[in-house]
Amino acid sequence: MSNMHATGPATDSLADGAPQFTANGGDWDDIAAQIAARDEEDRLQHDRVVVNMGPIHPSTHGVLRLLLETDGETVTELRAGTGFLHTGIEKNMEYRTWVQGETFVTRMDYVAPFFQEVGYALAVEKLLGITDDVPEKATVARVVLMELNRIASHVVAIGSAGNEMGGTTLMTISFRCRENILRAFEMATGLRMNHAYVRPGGLAQDLPEGFTDFVRSVMPNIKNDLGELESLLMANPILKSRFVGIGEMSLAAAMAMGLTGPCVKAAGYPLDMRKLRPYCGYETYDFEVPVYDNSDCYNRLRVRFDECYQSLKIVSQALDRLDEIAARGDDPSNTVMVADPTIAWPARMAIATDGQGQSLEHVKEIMGTSMESLIHHFKLVTQGFRVPAGQVYQTVEHAKGVLGIQAVSDGGTRPYRVHFRDPSYSNLQSLAMMCEGGMIADVVASLSSIDPVLGGVDR
Repeated sequence: MSNMHATGPATDSLADGAPQFTANGGDWDDIAAQIAARDEEDRLQHDRVVVNMGPIHPSTHGVLRLLLETDGETVTELRAGTGFLHTGIEKNMEYRTWVQGETFVTRMDYVAPFFQEVGYALAVEKLLGITDDVPEKATVARVVLMELNRIASHVVAIGSAGNEMGGTTLMTISFRCRENILRAFEMATGLRMNHAYVRPGGLAQDLPEGFTDFVRSVMPNIKNDLGELESLLMANPILKSRFVGIGEMSLAAAMAMGLTGPCVKAAGYPLDMRKLRPYCGYETYDFEVPVYDNSDCYNRLRVRFDECYQSLKIVSQALDRLDEIAARGDDPSNTVMVADPTIAWPARMAIATDGQGQSLEHVKEIMGTSMESLIHHFKLVTQGFRVPAGQVYQTVEHAKGVLGIQAVSDGGTRPYRVHFRDPSYSNLQSLAMMCEGGMIADVVASLSSIDPVLGGVDR
């Protein structure tokens, strides 16, 4: 409350900074106005302005809420709010068989589903002790699908980042590139996404005839689209002004915040599970891990381009191996499921004219020839196979970073617990460090450089 004195200047202040006024006659209205003006000035100087960036409508994908405290256009504090897309996938898996879990995990990061499918299958195979029994053809096919998926995921990140900077053409080129990859996925699995094609022990069905030739036929188009995106972006002065030096993270900060994938590779650390803890025979492929010396939005973009070209290199090698395996004829390596009948999915699926379907030979056997085969099929599909008690931790190099899978079995036909360390979720915690002290517009660039997919974040 203001102090009023009968003498002295019209306005003054006490030692503690509180204003004092001198009242002379009937100027009470003037004093009240001065007090109100000072209070308003103080409020404007010290009040925080809180801005919600999202969440967007819950029926759309990618629901993330960013709570920003700002001083003008400068972000003073940022907090990320997740959970708007929560689907309870991990909990639901506890009520389904081990094989049915694949149908859940493929829906987590829906832009890069094969990484979850393969990682989960590897964890279950490790629990079963059949890692070395998985046929070579299935393992090589997994590599092809994952590396194509890495390219598809990266071009969506690149195109959407460019679109958010105002370049709609970049998004259309990215989706044109991705379309060739989705056509290959549809040819192999019958679906463009949510495949559930990878199964513990191998694959749901064999690769169709002509698959390797088709992938080879679209690889030049994929490479050309990548080159067009690169030429439009990397020397573009507008993009460089928005990306260079924005969202910087030192290597020490990246490690402290648990960053993986392009975010940490751009800082100079070649953290890649394909090299550090190889799986699916990655140690036998010739490829490099791209790194740069500073993790900002621009270098994270460069890493994604480089990884796409390395993935094409891996795919080319894997396709040659698939052709070599196919030439062996009836060799056991030329199959896509383990031989153990207590684990192997009983039906050999075969894509029909509708895009998917059962093997007609298998249907003929279980429905008209062998009652034992029918009973086995029914029990294995409805009840599932038992997995020895224990727990494992499996890592794969996801497009966004390190994907970790902890699988726990109590000896039953359903998981006791399956937990995923999703790279999008762990990478998001660095967003505040990237953005605080920068401009509001830089938040969009920094977020796109992390490339989170909220299906994996909220799972």
